[in-house]
Amino acid sequence: MRVDSPLRVPKLGAMTIVVRPAAAALLLLCLAATAPLAAQERQAVRDFGVVVGVLPTGPHNAITDVAGVLVGQVTIARGDSINTGVTVILPHGGNVFQEKVPAAIVVGNGFGKLVGMTQVQELGELESPVVLTCTLCVPRAADAVLTYLLGLPGNERVHSANPVVGETNDGYLNDIRMRPIAERDVLEAIGSAESGPVEQGSVGAGRGTVAFGWKGGIGSASRVLPERLGGWTVGVLVQTNFGGVLQIAGAPVGQELGRYYLKGALEGTVLERGDGSIMIVVATDAALTHRNLERLSHRALAGLARTGSSMTNGSGDYVIAFSTVPVTELGVSVPPVPNGRMSPLFQAVIEATEEAIYNSMFLASAVTGRRGTIEPLPLDATLEILRRYGVIRR
Repeated sequence: MRVDSPLRVPKLGAMTIVVRPAAAALLLLCLAATAPLAAQERQAVRDFGVVVGVLPTGPHNAITDVAGVLVGQVTIARGDSINTGVTVILPHGGNVFQEKVPAAIVVGNGFGKLVGMTQVQELGELESPVVLTCTLCVPRAADAVLTYLLGLPGNERVHSANPVVGETNDGYLNDIRMRPIAERDVLEAIGSAESGPVEQGSVGAGRGTVAFGWKGGIGSASRVLPERLGGWTVGVLVQTNFGGVLQIAGAPVGQELGRYYLKGALEGTVLERGDGSIMIVVATDAALTHRNLERLSHRALAGLARTGSSMTNGSGDYVIAFSTVPVTELGVSVPPVPNGRMSPLFQAVIEATEEAIYNSMFLASAVTGRRGTIEPLPLDATLEILRRYGVIRR
């Protein structure tokens, strides 16, 4: 990740402390003084004891738990007006144009500028990285993806390629009319894509986003089915920039914190538009046909609904799903998963989507931008609500 900003945020690494008896009292005082800071550390929702659903996660609880999937990000933060970025998801590390993968795209509400949808729906396959960015940066990002695809060895004779680029509108924190994404940003994100842990929160395409009135961002999660249910992995990555009435594992957090859609209208003070968007990218190593990837995508929207999303008139809610099982001239390389075995995968994508959205907020940090500062979800108050409603058991 690259941040074009003089700001440097220090990280606390692991350390070994050797305590001598004479220094024990001083050390205890120091630890007591720093305890409140530790309590405020931004962590994934699961790290606070919130378990979403019943299925186990993968080792990183991220979309990269699906073998072969890579994620790269570039964060653009300049001055007090530019807060945006690029997040890239690659289905594998090879030439995706030559080694296409099965894919599908589903629309929850279509107020968006998603590039490349019709060909994916017509042919049922993905031949480019999936790129997420800001609304007015989509054309430049799509052109950069073409530069990448046309420049790959083996693509010298390619005269048509279908870049897939999604977006949310980060115009509150970002001077979106500047269209600050350049070709080099997209190429850097693609070139730096890797497996393993995924950085989440106010990074990449989530740098300038807002969710439920608090800071949104990039979030990810995964679920792994037991072998008797297929043993497949489902991973999800989200770019959250939407609203509604926030609930976390069923607890009415938005209402308890006094910030939710239609609050002003109900109190007679202001009429909220409730606009916003979310991009949901789903990856799986289950051999799914285009049709069953569509069905899987529809269930991701059920995970979105669980968080309290209203999918309002001005919201662009999209799901891009792909399988890492490659396509050949004769079809998929292994027999596709039959309809009768899809239900556990549906449960997996619902849980992973829900948790990824929570992670995007729990791991977000405050960002100051063009129209003000958006604070992250207040952890202490939120955790107290979750304890009170039995989501976190003492």
